[in-house]
Amino acid sequence: MINNLQQIESFLQREILPLANQIDADPDTLKLALKQMGDHSWLALKVPQELGGLGLNETEYGRIQISLARISGALTFLQTQHQSAVAKLAQSKNSSLQQEFLPVVAKGETLIGVGFSHLRRPGLPMMSASETVDGYWLTGEVPWITGYGFFNHFILGATLPDGRELYGLMPLTNQVQQSGGTIAVSAPMKLLVGSGTNTVSATISQWFLSGDRLVSINPPGTIHQSSRHNVLNHGFFALGTAYEGLDILLNIASSKKLEFIQESWQTLHQELQLIEQRAIAWVADEQIDYHQKLQLRAETINLAQRCSLAAVVTSSGAANYQYSSANRVYREAMLFTVSGQTTDVMQASLNSLLR
Repeated sequence: MINNLQQIESFLQREILPLANQIDADPDTLKLALKQMGDHSWLALKVPQELGGLGLNETEYGRIQISLARISGALTFLQTQHQSAVAKLAQSKNSSLQQEFLPVVAKGETLIGVGFSHLRRPGLPMMSASETVDGYWLTGEVPWITGYGFFNHFILGATLPDGRELYGLMPLTNQVQQSGGTIAVSAPMKLLVGSGTNTVSATISQWFLSGDRLVSINPPGTIHQSSRHNVLNHGFFALGTAYEGLDILLNIASSKKLEFIQESWQTLHQELQLIEQRAIAWVADEQIDYHQKLQLRAETINLAQRCSLAAVVTSSGAANYQYSSANRVYREAMLFTVSGQTTDVMQASLNSLLR
């Protein structure tokens, strides 16, 4: 693990940091960065080694996500979509699908995104599935799919009539089936941060998903159980963003020679290290209950906001420049405030602002 982390951190400092502001908005530069990760076989970090990945545990994976988010929020957000998809594929009982994709996903020869966050939404399902003899009919709306033009496929989430969750592999492209089923992908959304990730929505009408494209069928509410179990995971992105803000603060302290900036960095850095230590220790600890982890997640979000704001404050008017690093980090803190957000995370985040 130490060797992998050192290699990734060296790569990020050498290849990605100089282009971080460009990567945020330019799909072509972001695509090159993602390809470089694939060239190093870093795109299946949690997949077991016997299935072609590095087999990292949650603690090891969390450390790498901190390092990534410390350099580029856009690259972090894009690659984690693929990492999540291939980890889900590695858990599938569809061995033929695994044999087709797992040997090539670590190197990025095939890239896969996700489109199932809508399963967390209450009310009528946004994506419905109905079973036939040899597959499933899918109809509905997918509000968020990141990576159009990057990913060849995405794992779609849909709800069966009995409430079970269906996950199936779909092409990420506009397409019409001979049966008349369609996938209609929107234009990339104009996002405030990470616009280069080409996040889209999709309308799916009477699409036939054959049985050999089925990833899994899970009991009702599985995605909510997963969100509770993994509540700390997105906190690592916030921690990386906090470090990125403090890196800017430290550089400004060195150039402006103002003692109070150095003191502010010291105070925030000490707090960040303590929260990071807890997050690393707690993420895989089943003895730490959900509410403790939820509160820590809120603390990571709050600290990312404060550290990024510190970068803006000390950058002065230059922070308002469109391609300012402080500007980008401030926007990344917003991104990782709402990424993977559940109602519980929303409430905990608001509560942390009221103290």
